[in-house]
Amino acid sequence: MYDKLIDLLTSVGALIFYTVIYFLGYFAIHGLNLIADRRLLNRRIAGLIVVFFVAVFHGYKIISSPLPAGEEAEVAIYALGYYVIFPVAVIVGVFLYLTWQEKKDNESL
Repeated sequence: MYDKLIDLLTSVGALIFYTVIYFLGYFAIHGLNLIADRRLLNRRIAGLIVVFFVAVFHGYKIISSPLPAGEEAEVAIYALGYYVIFPVAVIVGVFLYLTWQEKKDNESL
């Protein structure tokens, strides 16, 4: 029971980590747009691209790291899904939902 609780908390930690990465990319591009005094790049898409880059490197690190003694290869796949794919999928889902809502709001004007 406690193992599942710990897994849930670490998964939430991974989600928070990728959310912070998203907003770092988002606000970095926002600052670049302010410095350039025009819209160079879409902030939301830039934040998502930064999340994908970090996820690729994070996934590579998980897959290429040596396994703990006595563990099977499926542990790495489990970690990849739980700590990389799940948080990125949640962020992409929220991104798509907010983009859809924004388009819906703009069409109603």
